[in-house]
Amino acid sequence: MMRAAAVLGAALTLALAGPAAAREPLAKERYINDRLIAARIADRIRRECPTIDGRLVLAYQQARALQRYARDKGYSDAEIKAFLDSKPDKKRIYAIAEDYMTRKGAAKGDPQSYCRLGRAEIAARTVTGSLLVSR
Repeated sequence: MMRAAAVLGAALTLALAGPAAAREPLAKERYINDRLIAARIADRIRRECPTIDGRLVLAYQQARALQRYARDKGYSDAEIKAFLDSKPDKKRIYAIAEDYMTRKGAAKGDPQSYCRLGRAEIAARTVTGSLLVSR
């Protein structure tokens, strides 16, 4: 009887741990990373372009929704915080955002190039564009 209880306990532990163990690292979770990259692009555009502002309340709401999404996928608050605080992950996300902006014509020292990109993102109704507003 003790052995059956031990086997049942081990099976239950494996069954409960299975989905969590199957999760990919947050750095590879596409939806989350895509949203963080879009937010970084929007932030750079709003800082560089004098005629575009960020929709900061919406950005905050989206950040909270993204946190809920991660929790619903089974990531703990500690895992989420560690990912967001990770310098290598932040560097990777920033590099992807910079590459995107460069490919789309944004150039350092040229505010109007960021304005053009921002207007295009707004017009295309992208995730990035949803976080921006023209003045």
